[in-house]
Amino acid sequence: MPVYKIHHITRYEYDRPVRESTNEIKLYPFICREQETLQHDITITDSPKVEIYMDYWGNKTGSFNVLVPHRFLNIESRLIIRTTLGSQLHVNFHSSFTDLKKEMENQLLFLELATPDTIKATGAIKEIVDPILSSGKSVAATVEYFAEYVFKHFKYIKDVTSIETTIDEILAHKAGVCQDFAHVLLQLLRTAGIPSRYVSGYICPNKNGMRGEGATHAWVEVWIPGYGWAGIDPTNNVWVTNAHVKLAAGRHFKDCTPVKGAFKGPARQTLSLYVSVGYEDGHIFEELNNVKMSVQHSARPEEPIVEGLAGQQQQ
Repeated sequence: MPVYKIHHITRYEYDRPVRESTNEIKLYPFICREQETLQHDITITDSPKVEIYMDYWGNKTGSFNVLVPHRFLNIESRLIIRTTLGSQLHVNFHSSFTDLKKEMENQLLFLELATPDTIKATGAIKEIVDPILSSGKSVAATVEYFAEYVFKHFKYIKDVTSIETTIDEILAHKAGVCQDFAHVLLQLLRTAGIPSRYVSGYICPNKNGMRGEGATHAWVEVWIPGYGWAGIDPTNNVWVTNAHVKLAAGRHFKDCTPVKGAFKGPARQTLSLYVSVGYEDGHIFEELNNVKMSVQHSARPEEPIVEGLAGQQQQ
């Protein structure tokens, strides 16, 4: 069972002082059987009090404010975690959609997670989904087919999408990063009636050339009858392994954003993200990204409220 040391820094810098910075963080490892937290420390500029709570989706979430004027904000997470999955996930490939329907009865959360978004390209999605549903494949085999479809038909290209890119736009681009791959797969799965959720986390480099290694990553979890939640990574066309570390889960990316917040002040901000993954043998993998930010103006133009979703479009 591998042990990873993950160092994740989110740094905001402003060209003039800002104030009343309100933030939400989802940097805490998800509590599940697939991983065990050995140590976790979060350090924030000015050491504000962090209120901890569990959100609707079961994610450990922190909320804090930095009220005094400041020119930068650092949020630093140092995590030592052991993953308990094997190098290959063994899911139940025998359960049918009839089995799934039985397990979904009277489960409102499953109903919510099995309802697709309303998009313009519904017809195109159904053209992909309907032939597979009529083929008699098991639930797990159907999930594999859709993950492989996304992997083969969408190009992995950075900087062609953003955190605001819609599913219709992704379908038009036929390209994106792991966040986009996950959202398209979710639309396919939910159109097929399979409960599925977006997962935020890290994929730790394993020298297999998997895309998104070393950075914040995204994949999908599906409910497999007779098994439970199983993760599948459409960016790499694999079921999740012990190289995947899970932070949060939800219906979409915005339910799992590692860091997001807003501040008051007529300032421009820049955001940089640093992630390093260390191994027991001392090897370290590092990645640094500078991120484009979005601005949301308030009623008083001299004091814009800037919202940064940690820009963390997950790679």
